[in-house]
Amino acid sequence: MKFLIVIDDPSSLSLNLPNTEVISANSYLTDNEYSGREDFKVFNLCKSYKYQSYGYYVSLLAEARGHKPVPNISTIQDIKNNSIIKIESEEIEETIQKSLKGINSDKFVLDVYFGKNFAQKYDTLAYQVFKLFYIPFSRVTFVKNSKEWYVQSIAPLSMGDIPEEHKSFVLKCFAEFFSKKRMHTLRKKNSYRYSMAILYDSTAEKSPSNEKAIKKFVKIAESVGIETEIITKEDYNRIPEFDILFIRETTGVNDHTYKFSRRASAEGLVVIDDPWSILKCCNKVYLTELLRNNDVSIPKTVIIKKNNGGTKKVIEEIGFPIVLKKPDGSFSLGVKKANNEKELNTFLSEFFEKSDLVLGQEFIPTTFDWRIGVLNKKPIFACKYYMAAKHWQIAKRNNNEKIEYGDVEAIPMNEVPKHVLREALKAANLIGEGLYGVDLKEINGKAYIIEINDNPNIDNGDEDKVLGDSLYSEIINYFVNKLESN
Repeated sequence: MKFLIVIDDPSSLSLNLPNTEVISANSYLTDNEYSGREDFKVFNLCKSYKYQSYGYYVSLLAEARGHKPVPNISTIQDIKNNSIIKIESEEIEETIQKSLKGINSDKFVLDVYFGKNFAQKYDTLAYQVFKLFYIPFSRVTFVKNSKEWYVQSIAPLSMGDIPEEHKSFVLKCFAEFFSKKRMHTLRKKNSYRYSMAILYDSTAEKSPSNEKAIKKFVKIAESVGIETEIITKEDYNRIPEFDILFIRETTGVNDHTYKFSRRASAEGLVVIDDPWSILKCCNKVYLTELLRNNDVSIPKTVIIKKNNGGTKKVIEEIGFPIVLKKPDGSFSLGVKKANNEKELNTFLSEFFEKSDLVLGQEFIPTTFDWRIGVLNKKPIFACKYYMAAKHWQIAKRNNNEKIEYGDVEAIPMNEVPKHVLREALKAANLIGEGLYGVDLKEINGKAYIIEINDNPNIDNGDEDKVLGDSLYSEIINYFVNKLESN
């Protein structure tokens, strides 16, 4: 396996280590040399892991390519969340208090380089922080209240952040780290018994389940001995009370749904949607890379970089009309269709305000999209989602900003074309064993994956039209089986 050290400016780091290459973030994201092979391990030393920055995409696409990034996306999200930092750092509380006992001020900053600190006396603390938050270089800020120290924040360090007097020491840390085999220890998960929280917002404009479906889930869960409670985003600290977390809100990497999922997973709950599925499915750039690298059929797609000097490539490869997608759009929103170069440039300018990368995709006109529901790597329902009236998507906003949807038709599984099922399962199984909704377009006897949703709609009167209560039972039984197998 070859080690790739990915930084913003390769000229700032001079290394001569076996089987190790220092490259720029730009090279890693765009050069074909790094996209088709799986024998890399990527150490992400970019100056920022901010959502949808180059540093964020280095780790995200490394996961899609099977490159085992350090840090991974879960860790990048964790260090942005003070609650998760607090929970995780409780594991090393004794070391924190012992190491910082002699500090007279009420604030202390520790720079961690592959588990080491410039001052040897803090090596034990630095190593334990590194085990908890597997980041190559980090700056950890500790603050002291009236009685004890705690971790206030953790931030990545780039080569440019390292003090000049530390640089020779840092080079030694590189040499030592890459000369040894490292093992990342998985922490034990607690297990609990038979209670379920359903995270749901009845006031949301659009949720993955309507209120009648939520009542069905509650009724069927309680019929098999699972006490069920509807919770909201205000109930974050109650997560450890439950054995199961079922998220029935639209998920997002940067909102409370991911925090709930991550906390529940850390506490040992059975979770749908699990945090890894949220991270993967909520970003269309990741999905594109994952599907292409695993020979799954998708429309012609180009990943468009911010400040790349023009749109010639996307026009040449796809041609108009071009469908532009924000990496984290949902419910057909965050998607534009450019019919000419002027519209293309206008929409890209808008999208680039929030993301360094945007997806450009060929337009495949169909009267409906297939939706295949997949749970535990098996199909559980199938639907046709028809386009909204006089529109090219299944959802559109009317003049008063209200969302209008096309019709939904549930289809018996034995009537779904085999090639549609085959592609849907192939795609969903790359994500995990949770609950997914795979959207496909079918044209000329071939199916193309449009996206994979980690929180597919299950509405009373739509997705359950063929199976009825059996659809709800299938999902509840999944939770039971997971609990009983732990």
